[in-house]
Amino acid sequence: MAKSKTVLITGASSGIGKATALYFQQQGWNVIATMRDPEHGKELRALDQVLVTSLDVTNSDSIQQAVKTGLKRFQSIDVLVNNAGFGAYGPLEATSMETVRRQFDTNVIGLLETTKAVLPHFRAQHSGVIVNISSIGGKVTFPLGTLYHGTKFAVEGISESLSYEMQAIGVKVKIVEPGAIKTDFATRSFAFSNDESLAEYQKIVKGLMTAVEPMMANGADPLVVAEIIYKAATDGSDQLRYPAGSDAAPLLEKRRKEDDHTFMAETLANFS
Repeated sequence: MAKSKTVLITGASSGIGKATALYFQQQGWNVIATMRDPEHGKELRALDQVLVTSLDVTNSDSIQQAVKTGLKRFQSIDVLVNNAGFGAYGPLEATSMETVRRQFDTNVIGLLETTKAVLPHFRAQHSGVIVNISSIGGKVTFPLGTLYHGTKFAVEGISESLSYEMQAIGVKVKIVEPGAIKTDFATRSFAFSNDESLAEYQKIVKGLMTAVEPMMANGADPLVVAEIIYKAATDGSDQLRYPAGSDAAPLLEKRRKEDDHTFMAETLANFS
């Protein structure tokens, strides 16, 4: 009987991360489901072949310990899913530098450090797949998302460049680009900064806040993304990017076809 493969997932307490943990487990995989507070992993902990453990992507010791714990339990890691992240939105002028740093520490530095922690194991076994969860927001921008889009554009570039060197050790890199998904992105995972005394920005602030919640509420189920992540992790192809959700591919194609002025003017009108 073939040995079950193992996936390590960051940010697995809810949303896309939790759906992905459940989906891999249903496919017979061992799952290292990591999250800042393992108390949020009770449903996952009750399942066979699932290890729920603490991992805060902004804490180096936490990352190293989670990888060590996962390897001790399952002996190997075959796939890393870098999913942990949040969205910081709002006028830059109204945003603290603490929020700026936390956004990049979580969405970019945390992804890089978690990847570095797993790479020695991947190199030793000369195989592995790194699935980085980007967003359509890694190719397309919306107003007031300077920080969030900055991190997701970074994830796109990091992943594409990393894929070159990973070929030397038999590892594939994949980018999953979800569109609007029914998660807590617009609530718990949404950090919005504003200063109402900055009157010039308030029209666009109102436009964004009016648009974002229904956009997410009408989005695809997280299971849709979980299925795409599983495909990316297991299809064995050299495909780099995987749009996820019914709105993702059309919007990315629209952005490719239109010039900057046309696309940005229409986007601004939709959020005004």
